[in-house]
Amino acid sequence: MSIKKIVFFIFIVFSFFVINDLTHSIYSLWQKHDLIDRTRRTLGMEKKKNEELKEKLKDAGQQLFIEKEARNKLFLVKPGEGIVVVEPTVYMQASASSTIKPMEGLPNWKQWWETFFKM
Repeated sequence: MSIKKIVFFIFIVFSFFVINDLTHSIYSLWQKHDLIDRTRRTLGMEKKKNEELKEKLKDAGQQLFIEKEARNKLFLVKPGEGIVVVEPTVYMQASASSTIKPMEGLPNWKQWWETFFKM
């Protein structure tokens, strides 16, 4: 074997390793680029969420917000105010003077018809 063939063979093997290394580097950079894009999108969403929370925090410090939350969630009232409790059973009771027709034997569609159109 001549020196030229040995040098050429060494050059081919060396080139193969260099090309293989470059290919792995390019693939790794491509994956890292995707990771950076996903991280940037996540960062943008978190910044938006952070701004919304800052707005809520700013609103939470105001007296009007505190009163609203105390009324709605803790059922507190100011001095001099009354509490109104509405029970659905009160609306369902009929007075003794009202006349209610028994519709137990009628089909549902006929009961609705009687209720809304034949008063």
